[in-house]
Amino acid sequence: MKRKPIPTHRFIIILAGGRGERFWPLSRQRRPKQLLNLLGGRSLLQQAVDHVLPLAPLQNVLVITNAAQRRAVRQQLPHLPRENVIGEPCGRDTCAAVTLGAALAGQRSPCAVMAVLPADQVIAEPQKLQQVLADAFDLATRQRVIVTIGIKPTEPATGYGYIQVGEPLPPPPGRKPYRTAFFQAGRFVEKPPRQKAEEYVKSGAWRWNAGMFVWSLATITEGLARHVPELAGACARWLKETGAAGLRKRLAADYPNLTKTSIDFALLERAQNIVVADGAFAWDDLGSWTALARHLPPDVSGNCAVGALAQVDARRNIVFDARTKRRHLIALVGLRDTIVVQTDDATLVARKDQAQKVKQLVARLAASAEHRHLV
Repeated sequence: MKRKPIPTHRFIIILAGGRGERFWPLSRQRRPKQLLNLLGGRSLLQQAVDHVLPLAPLQNVLVITNAAQRRAVRQQLPHLPRENVIGEPCGRDTCAAVTLGAALAGQRSPCAVMAVLPADQVIAEPQKLQQVLADAFDLATRQRVIVTIGIKPTEPATGYGYIQVGEPLPPPPGRKPYRTAFFQAGRFVEKPPRQKAEEYVKSGAWRWNAGMFVWSLATITEGLARHVPELAGACARWLKETGAAGLRKRLAADYPNLTKTSIDFALLERAQNIVVADGAFAWDDLGSWTALARHLPPDVSGNCAVGALAQVDARRNIVFDARTKRRHLIALVGLRDTIVVQTDDATLVARKDQAQKVKQLVARLAASAEHRHLV
């Protein structure tokens, strides 16, 4: 059977500028989480590109990173056109990155419809993701809607944002219903307390905000003009810069003056044309070292290890040996619920329930003249 051609107006915007501080000491500023091989095979960024290639031409895959990581990103994606990897001059959160991606897609096609995806998520069922994105692309092409993909919660996690789902969208007139269920969006709640999260999970009317969006160029520019005029003005300027050198100069001049804000706060929590796509696939954002326990096979005592581990009366620990020069045995005695990470130049030992504080440790190291080279 002859395959249908991939629509040339579809674009994939992959956000790959995060620093992944909670995965220190393996993650560093020039080689953050998304560039690491944490679960075998390929890096999270490489997997993100692999997952979307059936949906858009390779030349329409754009990666937004930062200047310090641009070279490493290009090395990991050698088949991607050189100009498709763009380094932000400085970090201004996701609203600026999303706007830049929209401008780059708009330069290439005034009819662009784009999916915005993070580079650091784990998708165990990529074909299901592709089906959701294909349906979302079609919906966003036909209607002026912002599609956000929501994941049905499996636990009352307090580190995620939640989206309330309302009435289901009717099927498109004169066409077969989508395989993906779409709903009108209700409220957005960012990182609720555990009691609220438990209520949300129990109700069945809430989804995790996975940070994946689909919209047309016309829809996103209209939304920015209404809710984030500062970024709308920047987008208009960037759309006019068709040369790489001119765009770099324009970004260098504009970026330091932009307000640092997320796309969720700046646009999604204010817009009225939000639609939630039911993301019925296994998803994880690997927020910290503790997340590895969901993907690594445990031993009989619940310990998960990458590398050689010996233990006596040690339970539910996570061990990761990332040394490249020479690995050696990591031995645990009587340890419970602990993270042990070894690299060539640093060792992390932390309680699992304190894993989020690794980010604070990185900030302290960055402020130290003696240790900032380790960040």
